Amino acid sequence: MALEIIKQGAEGRLYLGEYKGESCLIKERFVKKYRHPELDTQITRQRMKAEVKAAGRCLAAGILAPKILHSDLNTHKLYMEYFGSAQTAKHFIQQTVAKSGEEQAKQPLEELCRRIGGIIGQMHANNVIHGDLTTSNILINPTPNSSDGYDIIFIDFGLSHYNQATEDKGVDLYVLERALLSTHSEQPYLFEHILAAYRKTCGKDEAAVLAKFEEVRARGRKRTMIG
Repeated sequence: MALEIIKQGAEGRLYLGEYKGESCLIKERFVKKYRHPELDTQITRQRMKAEVKAAGRCLAAGILAPKILHSDLNTHKLYMEYFGSAQTAKHFIQQTVAKSGEEQAKQPLEELCRRIGGIIGQMHANNVIHGDLTTSNILINPTPNSSDGYDIIFIDFGLSHYNQATEDKGVDLYVLERALLSTHSEQPYLFEHILAAYRKTCGKDEAAVLAKFEEVRARGRKRTMIG
């Protein structure tokens, strides 16, 4: 079966392909020519292994992520579960606003953010640091028979790691806040609803994580002011 390319980014390509006769998504990482070949191979393999481990830890904790079907470290390809009907949270937010208008969109988007925040809290309670939290790395998968109407699936764990450090969890939140301000500047309320839900599920380190988040945020603002 010829591979059908469905997306190309800075880090790699996504193909629609097959694994053991079933449709799957194939993620292929590029060789980075600017790196020493041995270093590039090492970094690529580390990120592939991190993605496999983080997705597995999430699934074990009841957090939806793609099932990794096969990992080929030699060809730098991951074969994973494909969600054909899903769209990114980025597109979901943009489409909801476009269809309903800014005011009418608030209620469904606030509910979406509460669910996202609760899941990130679970992730951090299990010491999984995503590393690249953006609305492009969250899928909204329609589930017509469920009461909620959709599942939320976290993807792209290439920068993830397993760590109990409150600093890393604070940085994870800060990355998401900056991404929301950049991509969804017309909906400034999104992050506050994510954070409110996060507080309820992130576990015993809630106060320490949020204190670290405020520190990281202050450092970020200082860098912005200084340039």
